[in-house]
Amino acid sequence: MGNGKQDDRIRLDRLDMDHPVESKEVYERKLKKRQTEMLHVQQAYWHEKRRAIVVFEGWDAAGKGGAIRRLTELLDPRGTRVWPIAKPEPAEQGRHYLYRFWQKLPEPGNIAIFDRSWYGRVLVERVEGFAPKEAWKRAYDEINEFERLLTDDGVRIVKLFLHITPEVQLERFAERLRNPYKRWKLTEEDIRNRERWDEYVRAIHDMFDRTHRPNAPWHAIPANHKWSARLAVMRRVIDHLADGVSLEPPQPDPETLRRCYERLGLAPDGAEPAA
Repeated sequence: MGNGKQDDRIRLDRLDMDHPVESKEVYERKLKKRQTEMLHVQQAYWHEKRRAIVVFEGWDAAGKGGAIRRLTELLDPRGTRVWPIAKPEPAEQGRHYLYRFWQKLPEPGNIAIFDRSWYGRVLVERVEGFAPKEAWKRAYDEINEFERLLTDDGVRIVKLFLHITPEVQLERFAERLRNPYKRWKLTEEDIRNRERWDEYVRAIHDMFDRTHRPNAPWHAIPANHKWSARLAVMRRVIDHLADGVSLEPPQPDPETLRRCYERLGLAPDGAEPAA
């Protein structure tokens, strides 16, 4: 940068893409630990009626779905909702693009996870020409204000972008084509997007520059190695949601607890069983 200050902008080509997990055993041990931590986070949000949003963006075949499955595997589905976002439904077309996302915001005690999000306005809609230039350029301020309204109202927002290299994406596309149980995941739209890789990189960098804010920062996750990417996703989500939040279980009323033990004929913890 010309002002002599260090350029700390998020740039995909600065990510360290070569961080595989040491072994499957190490991965599974760390995954289990972080899934338990995530369960404790969810329980804290449920009991304290907090709200959270986790946004997943990233390249096609970057592993968003796999990361979401591991993130939610141990969670109570009553307090978690995953929203897969595709093109707007007919009833949503012609309305403001944020309309359909207002309908999906979490209730008190809930965590909403978006598999793609309102950032489609400044990514696919920009690159593919689905939104006119004046509309997607205006969207940066609209998105910042949307997220500011939510965080001012107490909602925690975690934004994740999963990055893979073109070479790894090609390998994963080839795997999908050869596997009849995964072939449905690959579309001509995915291939079209790949052909405009450089345009998407420019749009992604503009997105980082314009919407990386203290109240709702971006986390760019190297995702060439699926196991390490999943662990990194969970670490980012847990750290952000747990910051300043007590994860200790709620304490029951002592008198209510005493009566429960008494009526069930059980001894309190650490005491001799009732005769």
